[in-house]
Amino acid sequence: MSPSDAAARLTKPDRVFNREAEWAALVGFVCDPSPGATLGLVSGQRRQGKTMLLEAVAKAADGFYFDGHAAAEAETLYRLAERFGAHTRATHPPSWQRWEDAVNALLALGDQRPVPVVIDNFPDLVGPSPALPSVIHGAYRRLHQVRRNNRARLILSGGTPSLMRRLFSGPSSLHRLAALELLVQPFDFREAARFWGIRSPRLAVQVHSVVGGTPAYRGDLVCDDAPTDPHDFDAWVCRTVLNPRVPLFWEARNLLEEEANHADRALSHSTLVAIAAGCSTPGEIAERIGAQLTDVSHVVAVLQNRGLLNAEPDAFRPSMTRYRIAEPLLAFEHAVAWPHRAAIEQEGAADVWQRARTTFDSAVAAPRFAQVCRDWATAYAGPDTFKGTPETAVRGTVSGRVEHTRLDVDVAVRGNVEGWPGALLSVGLTCWNEMMDIHHLERLRQALSVLRTSGEDIDRVTPACYSGIGFGPELRAAEARGEVLLVDVDRLYHGE
Repeated sequence: MSPSDAAARLTKPDRVFNREAEWAALVGFVCDPSPGATLGLVSGQRRQGKTMLLEAVAKAADGFYFDGHAAAEAETLYRLAERFGAHTRATHPPSWQRWEDAVNALLALGDQRPVPVVIDNFPDLVGPSPALPSVIHGAYRRLHQVRRNNRARLILSGGTPSLMRRLFSGPSSLHRLAALELLVQPFDFREAARFWGIRSPRLAVQVHSVVGGTPAYRGDLVCDDAPTDPHDFDAWVCRTVLNPRVPLFWEARNLLEEEANHADRALSHSTLVAIAAGCSTPGEIAERIGAQLTDVSHVVAVLQNRGLLNAEPDAFRPSMTRYRIAEPLLAFEHAVAWPHRAAIEQEGAADVWQRARTTFDSAVAAPRFAQVCRDWATAYAGPDTFKGTPETAVRGTVSGRVEHTRLDVDVAVRGNVEGWPGALLSVGLTCWNEMMDIHHLERLRQALSVLRTSGEDIDRVTPACYSGIGFGPELRAAEARGEVLLVDVDRLYHGE
């Protein structure tokens, strides 16, 4: 059977939503007929569907799957041997006393054919057995020397990319052996809307502002409770993410408790509250919460390393790094739920939500809408939208030298051109809950004038307005004259 025939035989199950690219990468890896044992590393934040993907691939290819847990080494080896015995239909499971014996037996499954051997939640196994990466590295070195036709396709999964890198660093680095490094990311805003079955673009932005693109939040944490229409959104928030009887209510806290140690936890919460309130640099955060800049910088680095914060250079001041919360549920938690935890449990969600609804729109939905606009600019905008090929879209600050004015640009798009930082293609403003009109275009023109004075080439720049509500008549007239690009929520979700 040819590699393409073998891969075609492995059909992605219907229960695995989307993930075509990830499935194709995994299938190509496990079906590779080339001689020699290979290694794949799969990483990603929790609840992104890594386990479902890997279980499905292992089952489709008649391979071996083991879900690791944090336990003593002897208990893990016993569980692994039981699972191995069932897979090989052995009369009695093996009795492994060392990881060396277990790893050798697992890799031997590939002596006759390409076969996936999946060890999920691998970081949980390394804690009690810190030598495990070196054991695997040694086993591969021996295989490549004496059993070169072995075709085991070992997949180690679990944790963020930074965590996996730390596990495999040092002289016995498994990264040098990896033929596949796959990152399973959250769904983007369009995929998330389809996953939740939401047709209204404005409702899709609201839901995305709460749960983002993490697939497990729908099934495991709210039991498939999705808002039925835009009028159901407020009630849905109250019966899910603000309901202590629903697992989603506790998920944001669990995320932080798992990722930060006890000493950092309180400062981590305060840091996230400050970022949710609009602070985006360590200095702004430190000033708001009254903490030392060194302490804040440490916590920010920890959160970024765990994938909970994203760091981005300012579009017009590359030396300045701005931070935003990567996980929307954490932003919702620290802007809306965290300040009202006691009230939610005492008064009920509806009363608290009524008071916090304005905060949600300004501190949660509006920043998330701006990020959706940036994502649209780089992922979905048509080839002629910005008169160039977008490469990056980030926030930027324009400072006037004379008047000392500060003009914030929400969507600064730069093109894919030779050299750095790339040609500026567009500057844009976003308004989630406000009708945009000609004065927004005037602000963009003022920003462009300052940028020209500072030496920026603005000849090909397209001013753009992104609105969650709509556009006034003067702005529509400017669009008709070709003076501005207007993007509404329908275009974000359905157009180029």
